[in-house]
Amino acid sequence: MDVVLLSRLQFAIAVFFHFIFVPLTLGMTVLLAIMETAYVRTGKEIWKRAVRFWGKLFLINFTLGVVTGISLVFQFGMNWSRYSAFVGDIFGSLLAIEATVAFFLESVFVAVWAFGWNRISRKAHLVAIWLVALASNTSALWIILANGWMQNPVGYVLRNGRAELESFGSVFFNGFAWGQYSHTIFSSWMLSGFFILGISAWHLLRGNETEFFKKSVKVAAPFTLILALLLGMTGHKHAVDVALHQPMKLAAMESHWDTAKNVPMYLLVVPDPDNSTNLVEAFPVPDMLSMLVGGSGDTEVKGLKEVAPDLRPPVTPTFLSFRFMAGCGVLFILLAFLAWRHRRDLEQCPRLMKCLVYCIPLPYIAIMAGWAVAEIGRQPWIVYGLMKTSDAASPVPSYSVFFSILALIVIYGFLGTLDIALLRKYAKRGPDPRN
Repeated sequence: MDVVLLSRLQFAIAVFFHFIFVPLTLGMTVLLAIMETAYVRTGKEIWKRAVRFWGKLFLINFTLGVVTGISLVFQFGMNWSRYSAFVGDIFGSLLAIEATVAFFLESVFVAVWAFGWNRISRKAHLVAIWLVALASNTSALWIILANGWMQNPVGYVLRNGRAELESFGSVFFNGFAWGQYSHTIFSSWMLSGFFILGISAWHLLRGNETEFFKKSVKVAAPFTLILALLLGMTGHKHAVDVALHQPMKLAAMESHWDTAKNVPMYLLVVPDPDNSTNLVEAFPVPDMLSMLVGGSGDTEVKGLKEVAPDLRPPVTPTFLSFRFMAGCGVLFILLAFLAWRHRRDLEQCPRLMKCLVYCIPLPYIAIMAGWAVAEIGRQPWIVYGLMKTSDAASPVPSYSVFFSILALIVIYGFLGTLDIALLRKYAKRGPDPRN
């Protein structure tokens, strides 16, 4: 098998598995900070119990997330050495800032917060979790700025066969990257809200600690609804950015082939990329795609036929991933609205509670689909318009990558099983009555 394809597969396995843990870390820190603020302000022990219970699940998730994230950095040198040589001046600096500033701060204050109960003052302990929330979400910023530069390279100059940093300000204020960041952060926070709602609903269905889990619902329900709405807004804004900077990705997302104005959006589409067309186009909404992209039916939307077939993204996986993600977004708004509406009497809505329980894994899958759109839709470029993925891989034997993939699957399979087992165990056990 081709070493480029194997390297892509290995990185996809590693990054997707790592990103199982990232969203819950980003959002749970904020929710824990909100709950601990309520505890410090009111002095009510139920809020302390809430922070201790949800914090235990957060720490399990955080620990495994750190472990799985370490291998990603090494892959840039082992599997993507040509890429690293080409963009290391830019990409490396962003990752260095993330590791030495944000992640260091996050790790230090996670320890202070985890072991500081009854050892430091309530206010100092509260400051610690707010700093963890700030640092974890800032850590994500630097990583997404790096990815955003790959999607929309700015602030560089080509010199001696390399992309060298010319304007750090341009890289930092890259609008495309900030659009990615806001969409990622809001999706992560929303996922954390559904995580709390789902586990709370499971206990309420069984009549366990009713007062405790109703308190958790009252915090998580409005939080989740707000984030679901913000997620839809940032998703639309980012799609407009994609149309501007990566028109072929947008065309693949919609399976749109011919450049035109007054482009409708078809509710039912079956792509046929082999013949550069669609097998089925049904239920059109007139001018809708042009309206979404440019605010007017006269907006021109570029089609996939604008470029040669070898410069087009893989259409079917990009299209299906986007449709799945967008459909989930609508469902999340509906479920979050119902949870908010019944936040005071959720225990009287067994069907809704069951839906919330079954919904726990769905935001994870939707986020993965979103990243599939971002990364598959960028192909064949690893740095959009500058470097093709086929030119970025290390010149290593394919069998070495193959066996490392097998090792990753075994190790990550064990860690994933461990994570699910621990989260399931402590989530089902409920809050410690001694806290």
